Amino acid sequence: MDAARKLPPPQVPESEEAPTSEARSVLVVDDYDDAREMYAEYLEYLGYQVQTARNGQEALESAREHHPDVILMDLSLPVISGWDATRQLKDDARTRDIPVMALTGHVFPSHTERARQAGCDAFVSKPALPDTVADQIRALLQKTGGKSRLR
Repeated sequence: MDAARKLPPPQVPESEEAPTSEARSVLVVDDYDDAREMYAEYLEYLGYQVQTARNGQEALESAREHHPDVILMDLSLPVISGWDATRQLKDDARTRDIPVMALTGHVFPSHTERARQAGCDAFVSKPALPDTVADQIRALLQKTGGKSRLR
């Protein structure tokens, strides 16, 4: 009976699927378990390699270790805020070239500007559907070309 209750995976047109020759990687940073897991699972379904972090400190450690192509960063995080984690990433020669997309409930225009000043390369306000986030990640990767491949 449980199998009958499961929803089929979302149908994604072939033109929107991530390239399979070299899977892009995304670090999803969110302290809210459901949101982090939802975005991570959807991005994995699209073919991305995904790492996750629950707070700003974990985000810094994961970014330095895995050097993802893009970071999806909640700004209201425990331990180290997303604002401060982004600043530290952009101040670090090892991680400064990784594009950071703010994904946050902070929706006022001043928050968008503050996120850009912290170093965010794009801004998406919550709540955001997973396909909207995936579209924004694709657009950001096209714009920036992803990170440098220096390790």
